Amino acid sequence: MKIVPLITAAVVTAFLYFLVMEREALLVFAGVTDDPAAQTTAEADAPPAVSVVALHSKAREIDSAVILRGETEASRQVEVRAETSGRVVSAPLRKGAFVSEGKELCRIDAGTRAATVSEAEARLAEARLNETAASKLGQDGFASETRIAGSKAVLTSAETALANARRELDRTVIAAPFAGLLETDTAEMGSLLQPGALCATVIQLDPVKIVGFVPETEVGRIGDKARAGARLVTGQEVMGTVTFLSRSADPQTRTFRVEIDVANADLAIRDGQTAEILIAAQGADAHLLPASALTLADNGALGVRVITPDNTALFQQITLIRDTAEGVWVSGLGNAADVIVVGQEYVSDGVPVAATFRETQQ
Repeated sequence: MKIVPLITAAVVTAFLYFLVMEREALLVFAGVTDDPAAQTTAEADAPPAVSVVALHSKAREIDSAVILRGETEASRQVEVRAETSGRVVSAPLRKGAFVSEGKELCRIDAGTRAATVSEAEARLAEARLNETAASKLGQDGFASETRIAGSKAVLTSAETALANARRELDRTVIAAPFAGLLETDTAEMGSLLQPGALCATVIQLDPVKIVGFVPETEVGRIGDKARAGARLVTGQEVMGTVTFLSRSADPQTRTFRVEIDVANADLAIRDGQTAEILIAAQGADAHLLPASALTLADNGALGVRVITPDNTALFQQITLIRDTAEGVWVSGLGNAADVIVVGQEYVSDGVPVAATFRETQQ
């Protein structure tokens, strides 16, 4: 019966030995430590969470658009030039004036051209009489076939000479080929025009073209007869339709010319004005974010920083679709994402974050 107290005493003695003499080893074996320095080191190894402001963002379908920079261009422009020589006898029309189709722009002194026409008419009448007489004599057998053929040739020559004389007389009046505006003054009275000399420049601004150049990455998104809009530097907004999309790229810029016809009945849109063009394209899912949320990766890629399920920051590359007064529409974030909108510049991938969420943008 004395063996039990002895065993109890041995166990208590061993426990007290380990508790006093081997305390640290016992605590390590138990998985705990009471060393403040060790606890501080362990806490220092874990990086502190960075406070950020984030946004619960969900994708919405929007009407996408191809955005270009371009300029207005007259739908038609022609330099009206003289086809004959002579002195101008008409009073000049001043630039900026509207001219209708067929309006006289310059009149050249006819000189002897009218007399040439009268002479050609007389020769034609004579040739007709001779041809008629030769034909009747030939029917009666009194004229040879050679004489008949010769009279017909003379008649044809006279008709040609009359046509040329009338055409030369008509060339003394230079008319507008279409309705439009004079971009230059017409030739001054008394000036001498030679064939090819400029009489005036006429442009047509209704409809007016808006011309842009589409990058090869976007050209496939533009459909035939697509609706398009443009905002001019004056703030004026206009709507039109795509009427031309080049099938051949510019060899220097690798872009494709696109033309949009816009009504311009009041001629308020001028040739050569800068315009921002938006061409309707197929809709896309996008997130509306504040522009301040955008950031750049080390390689220059545009993106945002999102919060992962384990509450760490992660850079996500995005594609900018449209810039509006409410914010920017971007794609590349999936259906939903927690986007850091304040503090994204102070965190990098894998850094723990403590997020405060604000209301979703509408």
